[in-house]
Amino acid sequence: MHLVTSFLVMLQPLAWAMTAPTFANWTTMLAGWAFAPRRTVTGMLLAAGAVGKKHHSVFHRLFAQARWSLDHVGLLVFDMLTPWLQEGDALLALDDTLARKRGLKVFGVGMLHDPLLSTRRTAVRNWGHSWVVLGVIVRFRHWPERAFCLPILFRLYLNKKSAQRDRRTYRTRPELAVKMLRILCGHRENRRFHVLADSAYGGQSVLGELPKNCDLTSRLLLNARLYDAPPERKPGTNGRPRKRGPLLPTPAAMLGGRARRVTIDIYGRHDEVRLCDCQARVYSVPARPLRVVAVEPLLGGRTRQAFYSTCSQASAEQVLSWYALRWSLEVTFHDSKQSLGFEEPQGWTRRAVERTAPMAMLLYSLIVLWFAQEGHRHYRAFNRPWYTTKTHASFADMLATLRRETIREQVLSLPLTGPGSRKIIQALENIAALAA
Repeated sequence: MHLVTSFLVMLQPLAWAMTAPTFANWTTMLAGWAFAPRRTVTGMLLAAGAVGKKHHSVFHRLFAQARWSLDHVGLLVFDMLTPWLQEGDALLALDDTLARKRGLKVFGVGMLHDPLLSTRRTAVRNWGHSWVVLGVIVRFRHWPERAFCLPILFRLYLNKKSAQRDRRTYRTRPELAVKMLRILCGHRENRRFHVLADSAYGGQSVLGELPKNCDLTSRLLLNARLYDAPPERKPGTNGRPRKRGPLLPTPAAMLGGRARRVTIDIYGRHDEVRLCDCQARVYSVPARPLRVVAVEPLLGGRTRQAFYSTCSQASAEQVLSWYALRWSLEVTFHDSKQSLGFEEPQGWTRRAVERTAPMAMLLYSLIVLWFAQEGHRHYRAFNRPWYTTKTHASFADMLATLRRETIREQVLSLPLTGPGSRKIIQALENIAALAA
């Protein structure tokens, strides 16, 4: 099983990150990943029809020992996405997700917070991996109203017990996030980036360590201390220059006074809110002016919230629209786990763990990019008269289109008479086995 030619042609820029044999094995694993019912190395080998062509240990070594860099591949994927980015700042999304695992000897596993099973009153922990993911937010011209988040860089978070057990230096999630931002921003120093993150990545450990060509939009505590700009220092004044100006009202106090009533279009709906905004600075990073926005929904649902952006000249509505785009990364997490088996790889050594699972999200980025370039021409929506609200292809539709075009090209490339007919029968039997 080989992926359709248009997809393989699109992958050619990634060959710079590997040797020729490694890249050939890597594309074989991608084909198996797209077709396998379960994403283990041996399962992908069966789906790709590569059993017997090479020893199976070759494909295990692809993740566990081969000399190639996941960061290099991710940066090359970003270069492939660059023509699709809009003018201005390149929008990024940053968050972490849990991959549940089993086994005591798997590298990096530990008891971690499970956000899907936890509630506001009860925190649930689960055994697994925590991945910090940085993705690029892209709007394709075929669907300008829809935003996709395409992951490119990944870091495995180790809690203190796991880091001590595996003899690794402990790094917090914000520290891992800053490292990825520096890699990407250093890769394109002449371009500005704008990262969107939730409150876990909105503290001083990220805000104070941002690269020079990167802005941040995140959430803020309602009781956060805000300050005005320091007053201009008069000539002849003794002592250390002031870092902070007068104390300003907290976001909660801002909502206690007069506020604007506006209707904003975010998360696919119309929300009527009370809104206050100002330019302020936080205590921990007083040198950076921020646009602070406090919001109170008027139609129920969400509670009072506060947001900020280092783009201090932006409007309040723009800050809220930026932050809402962060949700596209949550959609990516859902699709990668449900359709590409992000949690299924069974590697247990350090390199195998750090390389195998991120391949699911890199494949997600490549499939969406292929569908935008070529696959949308071959997409055929099923006739579902009971489902009239669907207007665009989901990621499951994109993956199905890739599979269908791959099978179609492989079958049509075989002769219909002589020995070729037996190959067609064999291909159809393999496809039926995969479908079962």
